Amino acid sequence: MASRFEDLLHPRPEGLYCPPGDFYIDPVRPVERALITHGHADHARPGHSHVMATGQTLDIMAIRYGADHARTTQPAEYGEIIDIGDVSVRFHPAGHVLGSAQIAVEWQGMRIVASGDYKPRPDPTCAAFEPVDCDVFITEATFALPVFRHPEAASEIARLLASLRRNPDRAHMIGAYSLGKAQRVIRLLRDAGYSEPIYIHGALEKLCTYYQSEGIDLGELKPATVANGEKGQFAGAVVLGPPSAFGEAWVRRFPDPLISFASGWMSIRQRARQRGVELPLIISDHADWDELIETIERISPQEVWVTHGREEALVRWCAMNDILARPLHMVGYEDEAD
Repeated sequence: MASRFEDLLHPRPEGLYCPPGDFYIDPVRPVERALITHGHADHARPGHSHVMATGQTLDIMAIRYGADHARTTQPAEYGEIIDIGDVSVRFHPAGHVLGSAQIAVEWQGMRIVASGDYKPRPDPTCAAFEPVDCDVFITEATFALPVFRHPEAASEIARLLASLRRNPDRAHMIGAYSLGKAQRVIRLLRDAGYSEPIYIHGALEKLCTYYQSEGIDLGELKPATVANGEKGQFAGAVVLGPPSAFGEAWVRRFPDPLISFASGWMSIRQRARQRGVELPLIISDHADWDELIETIERISPQEVWVTHGREEALVRWCAMNDILARPLHMVGYEDEAD
């Protein structure tokens, strides 16, 4: 049976739809009015008529899709109340990537918060996650299984630095998603005291430059290009590239490459082996199982709606703890990028 909250927000094939405001949140198809939580491609797509998002997310969408990705755009500041018809919306930090937001939707005394993707743990490259009181919390479930308990990112970076010391003749090739993960890994290395130049694939350049323009100090970055006779200069270097580049000849141009991936999925050894990963780094931009549970307990909503991920396990946990919950079974959102 549908709850009264579905009058405010409910899933449709295009995405989460708000009838009284006539807008969608993170729609997977072009719509008239879209509110976007963050710049990852499965949440932020081009072709909408009007897009509202944080200024940083709008900048990222312009970098990725061009300035004409929507007919019009409207920036939203964190904490700013914006009225769309009879509905009030407010963007709150999600702690996922630069510019990421949860979207709170209020109408007739009801408040629903759509989390988008989020992580509660500290990240030096984006605003910290902010729990928001609400009647319904729509949570992602990317890592919603008890097996996913992510270590501290600093400890994974320490493992990387130890490998660099043990293997001074090998280029450490790190696969990291181009938006958020790559910049976070670089910043974590800097915070751990690594001051050498870091080499980046061309696919990371524009977003790294944007992060630096927003005050995220990434230190000295150089292009990861190997000219004739220069292969040796990358011995002992850190080289970052998007995961898609690791199936190409690009990797083989470097001296005795040591393959590493930075992802929450690296806790699954079979995935690491399938990708030929020698040094898996469990660094995730999503909440792990414990963080999902802690967030729900902290917010204490009347209902929990679970989307894009391991929905059933989290719904079951809620039921065992007397929390009304249901899966939304929405399609079009990917989890491989983490």
